[in-house]
Amino acid sequence: MPVAPAPDILAPVWRDLGLAPSALARLRADGDAPVYPAHHDVAGLAQATIAGVALAASEVWRAATGAALAVRADRRHAALEFRSERVFEVDGQPPAALWDSLAGAYRCGDGRWLRVHTNFAHHRQALCQVLDCAETPAAVTAALGGRAAGEVENAAAEAGAIAAMMRPMEAWRDSAQGQAVAGLPLISLARIGAAPKTPVRARARPLDGLKVLDLTRVIAGPVCGRVLAAHGADVLAISAPHLPSMAELTVDVGRGKRCAHLDLRADEDGRHLAALIGDADIFVQGYRPGGLAARGFGPAAVAALKPGIIYVSLSAYGHTGPWAGRRGFDSIAQTAIGLNHSEARAAGLADQPQVLPAQALDHASGYLMALGALAAVLKRAQEGGSWHVQVALARTGHWLQDLPKVTDGPAVAEPDRPDDLLEESASGFGQLRALRHAGVIEGMAPRWTRPSVPLGHDRPMW
Repeated sequence: MPVAPAPDILAPVWRDLGLAPSALARLRADGDAPVYPAHHDVAGLAQATIAGVALAASEVWRAATGAALAVRADRRHAALEFRSERVFEVDGQPPAALWDSLAGAYRCGDGRWLRVHTNFAHHRQALCQVLDCAETPAAVTAALGGRAAGEVENAAAEAGAIAAMMRPMEAWRDSAQGQAVAGLPLISLARIGAAPKTPVRARARPLDGLKVLDLTRVIAGPVCGRVLAAHGADVLAISAPHLPSMAELTVDVGRGKRCAHLDLRADEDGRHLAALIGDADIFVQGYRPGGLAARGFGPAAVAALKPGIIYVSLSAYGHTGPWAGRRGFDSIAQTAIGLNHSEARAAGLADQPQVLPAQALDHASGYLMALGALAAVLKRAQEGGSWHVQVALARTGHWLQDLPKVTDGPAVAEPDRPDDLLEESASGFGQLRALRHAGVIEGMAPRWTRPSVPLGHDRPMW
């Protein structure tokens, strides 16, 4: 089962960011097994993105000290880290189920499949309003049995619900949004303002001294903050009491962070966030396009508050095209862009969707956000300026689709539980046993110096 080496997967992305190609020679990518039963190379995607962040952190260290440290990332370990939210234990108990009872794929009246995402109550309610049905699986099944998948997809988007029709990849790539996504760089890195050069400084670890504001939820954005914290960054996660969340995810992706509440509907809390921005290096946000801008915290506004800021944005479908403003999650993007269809076809399942074996678009996009942020840190040191990094789940999915496929991948056995890769620590939820990080810099093993804590546990201050 041939797979692409992680350095080969990473190299074009690395060069597109303007990072030194010579650094790739310091990367040791162990392993060549596919790890998961999948047609697409999820393990290669995991190894390349996790290794990329570690290598970029080592480049920050080299810029500060002159020391070029080796980096390694094991393929099996990296692949299993793409399931980190599934394998942890708190006080010996596994995490609660991550999916709402309505979430999943349904056959519609036109024979097409539609996937819905209902983990947040307002998305669940919006879907059932569109369908004019009760909030039960049976009612949703019956309602969709009398509707066309494409019609519901569009109606859901207009109503603020989350749904996507399953398409073959070819149909997606031929669509207006598919073409818009294909035209985007995997990681967009653009200067958005003037600022003096900000040199990187040597401390105990590569990212020590970098202050990161993490305004993200669920998996992708929080993974970005978590990996930056693993290499030494000071990460402050900001949420609000009224915003929906999934506590079982925070247990895992909240490692290394302080977690505070600010309600941006209140002027005082908005001013408080502005003050925090004044001391921040990196601002990471994963709200729907335009959401934070409406509160006065879009890229230009934040760059005006803090010249030299690195603003990192995550979207579902990119920042251009007819779907640019649409909400979305990993599972929905998988369905819309053809991954569910191609996995099903490879597995011989002609009549039903087949999901990837992990939330691979979420995890990969989180690491790509971190990689882009660190590339911007180096740009800021060399050239000055404020920078905007943009990553989209759908564009990450295009990248995965374009990697060499895993021959006979669907026949691979499910991996065993990774007990050999778990570490134990106290947390704000109980005694935590969870995956350690797979991206290792020579002499500086990644670690989280703060335990995961519930949202709102800390004061909103550096």
